[in-house]
Amino acid sequence: MALAQTSTLLICLGLTCLGTIGGSSPAGAEGGTTVISPPTAAAPAPGGDGSEAVDVSLSPECRVPGSKLYTLARLGAVKAALKEKRPVRVLAIGSSSAGAGASATYPVKLETALERSLPNVDVEVESRGMQGEIASGAAERLRSMVAEVEPDLVIWQVGTHDALARVDVDAFASALDETVQWIKSHDIDVVLVNPVYTASLAQDEYYNSIVSKVQEVALREGVPLVQRYEAMRYLSGHSDKGEAHMLGRQFRLNDLGLRCMAEHVTRAITLSLLQPDPAATGTAGAPSVIVAPPKDVVVKPPSPPRIGTAPIQDQP
Repeated sequence: MALAQTSTLLICLGLTCLGTIGGSSPAGAEGGTTVISPPTAAAPAPGGDGSEAVDVSLSPECRVPGSKLYTLARLGAVKAALKEKRPVRVLAIGSSSAGAGASATYPVKLETALERSLPNVDVEVESRGMQGEIASGAAERLRSMVAEVEPDLVIWQVGTHDALARVDVDAFASALDETVQWIKSHDIDVVLVNPVYTASLAQDEYYNSIVSKVQEVALREGVPLVQRYEAMRYLSGHSDKGEAHMLGRQFRLNDLGLRCMAEHVTRAITLSLLQPDPAATGTAGAPSVIVAPPKDVVVKPPSPPRIGTAPIQDQP
């Protein structure tokens, strides 16, 4: 979708990608300046039981508390592309990116959600998913895909098929970790999306170990994580249809599941773009991307590091 000012290409890997990013241009700002300021309004959780409020920037059918939806980290390559007013490329792999059945609508849903969140930015989603692909297979294909697409962002929905194939847990974690490191070494951002939730495997120790390994790799490598498993479990527990609310046969997301995934991924990307950059020195000139917190958020200045100790990185 070609829009007037900035061109952005997102490449997602895995089963699904979601999220919502709000943006606007302030009056008097120089043309070309991009302002990212996502909404943070929240509504009480369904049932009024005093539990954590849900994120109302999401569609009513997709609303999940932030703690059950994502962990955040910097997206330096995407932010740099926005500053430089150049295309941002994104690559998607996983069964929801394979273009079969309802999954064929996933790239469009993701692209729409991202473009709605990033005004005046052209987002092109390149889908290269394969049905049933496991992490090691994706890793082998990734090198040629990266050379061809030259992405700024890889969104990797990973782990579901590894779990169903009963891949060795340590081998899975090693393949995922090494591939994320390789992607980062080429100055490409990564967003991981963990496995789908299904009640039939909710008590399966092996399946849950795969879910945990994805989270561990995301934390260790400092990349954003969309907690699809927790989000789907939450939504299943608040729907009369249970997991059928989002999940069809053979562990495939239905149309609503794909739309919610697109929103969830977009939301994680939006908030990750608000993560502070490392302290820079010797820079000059005004930035072309202004990352502004929502009006209802109080921004506290960072505390100075204690003498004799290393700075502590803030956790989302």
